[in-house]
Amino acid sequence: MKPMSFNLYCKDIVEIMHEGLLVVAEDGTIQMVNKALEKMTGYKREELIDKPCTIFRCDACKLLRKTTSDAWCRLFEKKKILKRKCHIMRKDGSYVTVLKTASILYDNDNNPLGSVEIMTDISELDVLDTKVQQLSRMLDQDTVFHGMVGYSDSMKKIFHLIEKAAQSDFPVFICGESGTGKELVARAIHELGPRTEQPYVQVNCAALSESLLESELFGHVKGAFTGAVQHRKGRFEIAHKGDIFLDEIGDLPMSVQVKLLRVLENKTFERVGESRSISVDVRFITATNKYLPTLIGQEKFREDLFYRINVIPIHLPALRERKEDIPHLVDFFLKRLAAGNSGNMKGLSPQAMKIFMDYSWPGNIRELKSALEYSFVIADSDLIDPEHLPGNLTCNVMPQPTESCPGKPLEKDQKYELVEALRQSKGNKSQAARILGINRVTVLNRMRKYGIDLKRDIVF
Repeated sequence: MKPMSFNLYCKDIVEIMHEGLLVVAEDGTIQMVNKALEKMTGYKREELIDKPCTIFRCDACKLLRKTTSDAWCRLFEKKKILKRKCHIMRKDGSYVTVLKTASILYDNDNNPLGSVEIMTDISELDVLDTKVQQLSRMLDQDTVFHGMVGYSDSMKKIFHLIEKAAQSDFPVFICGESGTGKELVARAIHELGPRTEQPYVQVNCAALSESLLESELFGHVKGAFTGAVQHRKGRFEIAHKGDIFLDEIGDLPMSVQVKLLRVLENKTFERVGESRSISVDVRFITATNKYLPTLIGQEKFREDLFYRINVIPIHLPALRERKEDIPHLVDFFLKRLAAGNSGNMKGLSPQAMKIFMDYSWPGNIRELKSALEYSFVIADSDLIDPEHLPGNLTCNVMPQPTESCPGKPLEKDQKYELVEALRQSKGNKSQAARILGINRVTVLNRMRKYGIDLKRDIVF
């Protein structure tokens, strides 16, 4: 049998590869691509040959080109095989996640001719990895409901309402102070509803000017205004068949409110600069931290729009109205911080937890999370004490000893400190006694006095 001449079959081998192949000259121009790369990027071969490889706007390549050397790409400077996870831009402007392996090609005299790159599409793996991370966070505790933590009766009712609201197509209106978790509620409604496999699009109505917001929501045609150099899809068009979440809807300009009302009533809209109506099928989820009836009285919000979006209202209580959830929130966030930073933080000392319970939390859960992140960095032990807390928490709530009661805790404080010590010791009464500086018999007596049940009252 004659030995095969592989050079005769190289082209055929390249074309049946599942991975994308890219050969780049030393000056950065594309010299060869295979069918898999065409399919991956949406470009035709003739659109790529002799074009600079920067056409793909690879984020990893941008980093490789950050150099002061004469080489246009650090691949030629390092002269070794590079393997990186990166994102490249398709012809339609979307991104694809790829695993790129690149190497230099040399001639017989060991002079560089260019480079060869193999790209493997790992978009599906990237999506699965993201979902696994999300599920891992959701399963951190049995008190977590789609990223929300709560044992209080008010939160349990809200979780039940979210599940019910998710199964309908009626508009959902989420209200509550800033930092109470409105975005998490909106995301949960989408994930629990029948549209979960369809797009979920979020728009912050307070982040854009009136003209930009209109274009963002409804899209525009080329030439509609200065700078409109191409057609652009709006968020409603992108969200077709799915859910659209309009956050901070209380900041929506009146002119845009009129057009939004039309979408709600007729399921149609027009792009900016175009008179043709476009039909759309979306479920509305809106949220605000403002009291809309007041804005209606000030003629800053349309009353008819309010009634259209306020079909299923969900009011999120402020953190000060559900303080029984604070220990669970603290435990949840500290576990995530410790896991993400290889830490061994056990929790808050009884004194620090008392400060958390006494504080009014005007920034709600967002402020609590920030306070724990600060304390996690500052604390020099495995327990957060009052001196590790942000100044705004301690300046007004630190109890000052008096002559009649020099630092002696009230009964409710004594009960709380015992509960916190039992939580930290995972129910070990002797360990809890050592934390409090009392004996085990006193721990048992106080448990009977305050009716503390380990299974019911203590979360480990």
